[in-house]
Amino acid sequence: MLFRRRARMLRWLVCGRLGPVWMWKALLLFVAIAFAGQLLGVIFNKSSVQPAARSIFSSPDAQGPSLGSCQPHNHIMFLKTHKTASSTVLNMLYRFGEERNLRFALPLGYQLGYPLPFNAHRVKGYRGPRAVEFHIMGNHMRFNKPEVEKVMPADTFYFSIIRDPVSLAESSFAYYKEVAPAFRKAKGLGDFADDPRKYYDPRLRNNHYARNLLWFDFGMDHNANFSMALAQRGVAMVRRNFKLILVSEYFDQSMILLRHALCWPLDAVVSFSLNARQQKPSGIGGMSGSWVGKAAAVAGVSVRGGHSQAKTLPNLSLTEEQREKLRQWNALDWHLYKAFNQTFWEEIDRFGLSQMEQEVSLLRMRREDLARVCLRDGGKPVEAHRIRDKNIRPFQSGLVKILGYELQPGLDNTTRTACLRMIRPEIQYKDVLDAKQFLRAPAVQGQPVQQNVGRMVAAGGYFIRQDSSRTGERLVGGEAGGRTVDEGERDWDGSHLMRSNQTLMRGQDKGRLR
Repeated sequence: MLFRRRARMLRWLVCGRLGPVWMWKALLLFVAIAFAGQLLGVIFNKSSVQPAARSIFSSPDAQGPSLGSCQPHNHIMFLKTHKTASSTVLNMLYRFGEERNLRFALPLGYQLGYPLPFNAHRVKGYRGPRAVEFHIMGNHMRFNKPEVEKVMPADTFYFSIIRDPVSLAESSFAYYKEVAPAFRKAKGLGDFADDPRKYYDPRLRNNHYARNLLWFDFGMDHNANFSMALAQRGVAMVRRNFKLILVSEYFDQSMILLRHALCWPLDAVVSFSLNARQQKPSGIGGMSGSWVGKAAAVAGVSVRGGHSQAKTLPNLSLTEEQREKLRQWNALDWHLYKAFNQTFWEEIDRFGLSQMEQEVSLLRMRREDLARVCLRDGGKPVEAHRIRDKNIRPFQSGLVKILGYELQPGLDNTTRTACLRMIRPEIQYKDVLDAKQFLRAPAVQGQPVQQNVGRMVAAGGYFIRQDSSRTGERLVGGEAGGRTVDEGERDWDGSHLMRSNQTLMRGQDKGRLR
């Protein structure tokens, strides 16, 4: 009797107060289904998200073919010659060093005292011979080995790049038409080639761009009369001081040799063409090669907003006879080029032609893959004024347009950072590295100095240029008379224009403003 009473009470509690049994069964079934669905959803979600979140720069292809047990070189000196694809090479050095937090031997401005022979005190933060460990040096300089050795460690790897002097002359004429007096006087490059001495005066500033420019950049006398003995001594000097000389006409092969010499991963030498000039319309004289350095002159060109409008494009058309005359005019460069072009192919023979072809193919495929991921419009370079982000617009100057790139939208942070490094123009990249290495000095009345000098009106003041190639600080203009300096306005070599009432501090903080 007692047992029956307790059973009825239990049924009353379950069915009356807590609901019928079928409801509990349904609830338990629903919870089980929901849990299983959530578990399966997590599994499927992980399998679908993981590949998308993985950056292309972390894939096995980024390393490239095995290099064995060698260790990467971290002490590197690159002689950045003019009009030889050297800006693209410098971008690789900037990327490699930034990713590994290496210290750069940066200039006070944008060049290491060029066109004067390099002096160690041109390096920002230099405190005496090897007092500070610098890893990478690569901005424009006129080579001076004893001074370089004061800055760079004894185990530094030295290399440079050269180009056919005729192609180099075409690019140099297009860029420095309004800077080099010899070019400015000539109607076109062919006119100059027919009689260079009619236009060339070795005493005039910036005429070094018009003759034996490679010879000059390597620190030798570019106006010396050609002799075989002199040419051979110059080649011997370059061989003693540089472990590798690249050739811009064979850029991809050069990158493979450089990768093996430095023991670097493949992605470190994959690049997009930087500072390339827009090719002229077919109706105007042709020009070979699209590798160029920074622009030369602002005469006749508007640079506001990154949109340049050249009045007249330089005529670069040449006959075969005129090309031969340019080789004779640049005889020292021509001898240098022939000697190291031969050495270059001897290096490839030792490397193995079949292996070189395979690795060049991998390099090009990797470049295409990265362009597809990183760049808009299929990776095609675009005019600067079409680039929406002003921080990656290439500096515009001279009589030709410099092209740049736009990033693909929607990239994850890791991929976007790596892609941005590959397309960041040289001037902006140098500013980024400078800001990382050095704290900004306080300005007048405790206000910080901005990286890009803001919009200032100079009333009766002078403008000075940081790191002038002659004296370091010189007058650029006289009485300004209310002239306005736009944000980031620069002289022809990329140096900032600043007010002279900001005096330069000497001594340890040389080059800082106060």
